[in-house]
Parts: sequence; structure tokens; C-alpha cells
Amino acid sequence: IRFILITMRKTFAVCLFSLICVLSLAQNPIVTTAYTPDPAPFVYGDILYMFTGHDEDDATYFKMKEWMLYSTEDMVNWTYLGTPVTTATFEWAFQGDRAWASQAVERDGKWYWYVCLTEAATNADALAVAVADDPQGPYRDAIGGPLATGWSFIDPTVFIDNDGSAYLFWGNKGCWYGKLASDMISFENGYQEVPGFHDPACFGPESMKMNWAKGKEEMMVGYEEGPWVSRRGDIYYMTYPAGGVPEYMAYSTAPSIDGPWTYRGRIMDEAENAFTIHGGEVEFKGRNYMFYHNGALPNGGGFHRSACVEEFTYNEDGSIPFIPFTRKGPAPVGSIDPYKRVEAETMAWSWGVKTDRLAGKDHYVTKIDNGAWIKVREVEFGVSGPKELCLEVLKFQNPATVEFYADAMGGRPFAAVEVKDNGSFRVPAAGNVSGRHDVYILFRGDDGQFFDMDWWQVK
Repeated sequence: IRFILITMRKTFAVCLFSLICVLSLAQNPIVTTAYTPDPAPFVYGDILYMFTGHDEDDATYFKMKEWMLYSTEDMVNWTYLGTPVTTATFEWAFQGDRAWASQAVERDGKWYWYVCLTEAATNADALAVAVADDPQGPYRDAIGGPLATGWSFIDPTVFIDNDGSAYLFWGNKGCWYGKLASDMISFENGYQEVPGFHDPACFGPESMKMNWAKGKEEMMVGYEEGPWVSRRGDIYYMTYPAGGVPEYMAYSTAPSIDGPWTYRGRIMDEAENAFTIHGGEVEFKGRNYMFYHNGALPNGGGFHRSACVEEFTYNEDGSIPFIPFTRKGPAPVGSIDPYKRVEAETMAWSWGVKTDRLAGKDHYVTKIDNGAWIKVREVEFGVSGPKELCLEVLKFQNPATVEFYADAMGGRPFAAVEVKDNGSFRVPAAGNVSGRHDVYILFRGDDGQFFDMDWWQVK
């Protein structure tokens, strides 16, 4: 029996180590501390912001109360920037679990976050706008009521054209659009259905779908929901989930924002372990990226979706190629400087940790217990390497050791911090850790949660 138990423990250890090795090589999904559906990227200088929804861990249907914000400068490490907007931001909205897809942009020093939720008084789908002076907020309800209401008025996308004109598109099993006024919170001349929407030549092959507005199935075009509008040269692009449920990603193009739109085909298959695939494309540092979501994280699924991204290159004629899914994700386009403060919530991958659910600019990693770890990619230690490592923790509960490894969790860590209370800690950095490495941060201790981790830095 003792031999069997020892063998089982060894087998479990090998399996666990293999799982960690496989997971540590992954990049998609790009956020592992929360379920992050409906990713909406926005480039602002050298930073790519990603605005997402949040599927609750205990969801058995769509259960979404808030919107989250992340950023990256290198396309492999993502920094959690908080939960700046919730349904409570809009007093007139249903205060529960209907924080649907969103998108945000910056315009003349203001940030406008367009969301969809439910109007409490009418139970109608509604578009709303939150505004702030900073992408992290604080945000306020820009109107004090909905921007527009109607059946299937969900999934807004905002597009600013080359001449500065701004447009909002939205809709499930229908697609509407309107030119925004200069205030970005009203329509200049109302809104209308996208011209040609019901023509299969514009938005894909027809199929039988449930028309919820009519309460029956009928022939409808391939477009399903979640439009995303962009422009390259003289071509306007609209990408969107298509085909009913489960959705795949397709796109149409037009010579002007008002159409006529022409269906161009499928560009992504149905998402892994999810029946939706909301996302959109963006150019960042000279490269093109397509965002989407899947259900590939542990306990993932149709109501536990996670943001992903793939790099792609437009064809010479301007068409979008078919984009396969990868676990590896895009290549790095930058690195982390560890001689500056590195927020604990900046990571490429993790296991067993969460981030807070706060607004504002101060955030941390929480829910840390034995065996949890964080991976930070492309950390540049320079020629000489660090002499010491600094670590800041808060909300101490139980003692633990925080170990820092280069490239793999095995062998001897280059730094280890014994945490026995709140505060800052400094320890020697042992060994030669020069050059560029991936850094693994491993937490070891007894039962119970340890503390929250705020930041780390080498000197």
C-alpha cells in the first residue's frame, strides 16, 4: 500500500509538473486571473488598452456586472488597470448581471466608454456612455440615461474616421449606426439600419435563425452581432460574429462608411469551448492583431469566456486572411524593465491567483496560496544582472516564501523572500541573471491564503 501511495504521489507530481510546463508555454488566453469576454482594443501612443467584460466565476448563464481594463506595451505581458465601470455607474440601469459588450476610445483628452446594459424601467436593451479624463477613470454617466434603446440594441462599436467624424454601430441580428455629434454622447442626425443589411451579398449567406423580436425562426443573413468597424486606406471593414450559434468570425467591406457593404467571408472558425466569439482588429507598433474570446481556461465555457489575440497580415489586395487559433499567441514587441517597479498585476500567465475588483489606480494580486505562480515574459536584466530584489506585500494573513526563477520553475531561484508580515522586503539576488529571461514567481507555504502582492523590483 505504501508503495502504491508513493507511486501515486510521484505520478501526480509528474502530471502536475507537466501541466504547469504546458500552461507556462501558453499565451492565449491573455488574461488568466479573471474571465474576460468581449475584448475591445484601443491604441493610445505606445500603449494598447483592452477593455473587456467580466464573466463571474459562479455564472451558469450570462452573469456580468462590470467592465475591466488591461494594458500592454509588448503584447505578451498584460497589466490589470482595474474595474472602472459597473452597472452601478448608471443609476437608471438594471443593477444585476447585464453588463454586455463594450468599446472605449479617447477623443480630445476625454475617454468615452460605450456599453450596453438593460434599462430598469422598461427592461429594454440600452446603449450608454461613461466618460472620464483618464482611461482608468473615475468614470461618470455622461448622459444620465440611455443613448439609445431598442430590441437587441447591444454590442456597440465606436469608429473615428480620418476626417474626425465619429460613428457608433451596434446590434444583435440587426445592425444600426449613427454619426455621433461633436460631444460624442449624442447623435448628429439620429440613427438608422445599416443599408443593405438584409442582403446576403452584404452580410453573408442566409440561414434559419431565431428572430427574438418576432418570437419565431426565419431566414436571416449571416451577420449575428458585435460589429467592429475600422479603415485601411480607402476600404472600410466591418468584422462580426456570424452564422448563428455557435458563431464564427466574418467580415464585409465598403467604399464608404455608408456602404454599400460586400460580404468577404469567414476569417476565424468557431471559438474553442464557447458559442460566441466577440472581438475586433487593431494595428499596434506596425503589426495587425485580431482579438476574440474563447472558453479555454480551466472551468471555461460559453459563460466563462476569456480574451485572446492573434497576429495577422493583410493580403496585398487588402483582404483579411483566414486567421487560425493558436495557444502561443503573438510574438513580443517589447520587454519589461525590472529595474523599475513592476506591478504584481503585470503578467503573461498565472496559476491560482486573482486581481482585485477595484476602481482607481492602485491594484494588486490577491487570493494567493500554496503553489500559486505568476509568469512575466521578456524581462531584461541587462549585462551585469541584479544585486538585490525588492518586494511589497499587504493584507498579510499567513507566512510564505516568494521565489523568483529565471525561465523555468526548477532548480535554484535567483531570489527568495520570506514574508512574515506586511511591508517591503529586500533580499540578495543570487546567481548570474543577466540578459533577457522569463521570470516565474512561485508562492510556497502552508494552508490558507498568504497575503496580497503589490509590486516587485530589482536593483
